[in-house]
Amino acid sequence: MEVQNIPLLTQYKMGEFDLSHRIVLAPLTRFRSFNNVAQPHAAVYYSQRATKGGLLIAEATGVSDIAQGYRDTPGIWTREQVEAWKPIVDAVHEKGSIFFLQLWHVGRAITNGFLPNGQTPISSTATGISPGVDGQEWAPPRRLTKDEIPGVVNDFRIAARNAIEAGFDGVELHGANGYLIEQFLKDYVNDRTDEYGGSLENRCRFALEIVEAVANEIGSNRVGIRLSPYTNLSESIDSDPDALGLYMANALNKFDICYLHVIEPRVYGTVVLQGPEDEVPHKLLPMRKAFKNTFIAAGGYDRRKGNLAISKNYADLIAYGRSFLANPDLVRRFEVDAPLNKYNRSTFYIPDPVVGYTDYPFLEEPN
Repeated sequence: MEVQNIPLLTQYKMGEFDLSHRIVLAPLTRFRSFNNVAQPHAAVYYSQRATKGGLLIAEATGVSDIAQGYRDTPGIWTREQVEAWKPIVDAVHEKGSIFFLQLWHVGRAITNGFLPNGQTPISSTATGISPGVDGQEWAPPRRLTKDEIPGVVNDFRIAARNAIEAGFDGVELHGANGYLIEQFLKDYVNDRTDEYGGSLENRCRFALEIVEAVANEIGSNRVGIRLSPYTNLSESIDSDPDALGLYMANALNKFDICYLHVIEPRVYGTVVLQGPEDEVPHKLLPMRKAFKNTFIAAGGYDRRKGNLAISKNYADLIAYGRSFLANPDLVRRFEVDAPLNKYNRSTFYIPDPVVGYTDYPFLEEPN
């Protein structure tokens, strides 16, 4: 089979970026950035997965000291952190890949005692995640005041500027998976009565202010955003996810950002991508049609479903997480339709710089 007959391996122009294929490394939390500083072993990990003309999205990276919710996740708010990212970005660029950094603020999704200096988590609400969700005891948050919101928006703006200084080609705003931006977006969490709560327009205001600030700082062509209107992580649920997703897709067009990256619906933790061989997922189609620039779909895709989604114009690019984690040469394996390494879930979040990180075998020994 010729490469040109494989939809996932066709060329694509994402704004100013020329991609040689449609397979994207999804942002994956890896817990290997000791003391919130990216480490040299990350250069090995990301460059292993880099291909000429490929798009990689780096793991969720905190925009401030109170944005972090987990141990050993990277940041981008200090000079040390910026400098630590530079050789990692260089290693990816040497392989010819495009590299975006995902910017993150966890909001209320923080366990008791995690934040420095006894600080209280911030959120759209003063209501915390229910005790015992995901086996954790969550710290009760405080509601951000209206006067404090511009400061958080500014944290994202500065982090984006720092990411470009570190050499990244762009940034992805993490508006998914129950973290701070999504805590404003979804009506089950956002119980505000000011202009940041209530109506769909008000709940989306915070996210769009961040998009605008970051786009103004580094250029809209270097900005993407990830959304998950249909997921319920950390009790972030919306009563009308169809309307939320469509509103955001339309509203984002105003800023002419590079891409919109959306996670497929999940049921009890399983992505709903089952169906006949000739059937593509359909839930994200209204968002895909509404958004004018590059649309990335993620969640549960394999080679066949990815090829089908591209061939049917359901998405422009497909992001792969666990399969790319376990197969550093995923692009090559998809090209020759080779079997995939099985991922080892027990090593996803350990701090080891090799095990479950850079030790997955290649189909062929890399040069």
